[in-house]
Amino acid sequence: MSDVREVSPEQQTVEQTLVDTVVASFDACEDPRLKEVMGSLTRHLHAFIRDVRLTEDEWSAAIAFLTAAGHITDDVRQEFILLSDTLGASMQTININNQAYADATEATVFGPFFVEDSPAIEPGGDMAFGAPGEPCWVTGTVTSTDGEPLVGAKIEVWEADEDGLYDVQRDAGARAARAHLFTDAEGGYRFWGLTPTPYPIPDDGPVGKMLAAVGRSPLRASHLHFMVTHEGCRTLVTHIFPEGDPIGWKDTVFGVKESLIKKFERQAAGTPTPDGRVVDGTWSEVRFDIVLAPSGV
Repeated sequence: MSDVREVSPEQQTVEQTLVDTVVASFDACEDPRLKEVMGSLTRHLHAFIRDVRLTEDEWSAAIAFLTAAGHITDDVRQEFILLSDTLGASMQTININNQAYADATEATVFGPFFVEDSPAIEPGGDMAFGAPGEPCWVTGTVTSTDGEPLVGAKIEVWEADEDGLYDVQRDAGARAARAHLFTDAEGGYRFWGLTPTPYPIPDDGPVGKMLAAVGRSPLRASHLHFMVTHEGCRTLVTHIFPEGDPIGWKDTVFGVKESLIKKFERQAAGTPTPDGRVVDGTWSEVRFDIVLAPSGV
């Protein structure tokens, strides 16, 4: 890799003058935060270009890549989120904005397949809505960091089916393997979902080509998404990951955290279920107790 220190002093002056000129162009910005962000972005972008001594052909390829990402993005698929995820930018932003607080549950990536207005289910309901996969009984509580049960906390849950597809990838208007419910008077929740399985992120676009070019797998570790909200608490966006998953720490979006790895207990066919449901075949169960940090921390 080239280094600006290998460039002649005269050339370094030319390049640094441009950096300073572009940064100065934001001096009239009345929003101090916007001015700070644009100035830092400019300095880091130019530092990257100068560090790798970017060629004009490489610059053109980068523009073509971003253009392709824009063309493939629609109301269902967000290629720029995939790009952010696979570069670790999403996870780093989450780390910065969800700093550790007491024993609050850790956050992880949001992902590109959240959908507003998911179906409501009652406690113990089935969020699969016919999506294929092994049934999984999910239970837990939602509490504050003081240990107080949070009554009426809203829990949004969504996941891929056993074929590795989200409902919207099959049909933009479909709603399956996603739902929302509320905690009960003790802060508890329970529902039927699907045992998570590994799947690839959409890799038929520019992000998939990038991963292939650098020798990286598009596979995500098995996971079940949660978004939990309650008045006075920091919104939690997280997943849980099955213990022993073969992908595990190789998760292509870097979303796995030790505290979010849970034991999904597989039950033999014919084993009675907690709510008396008759399951044709094996099923699993997992407990996930959620702790919400107060808002503003």
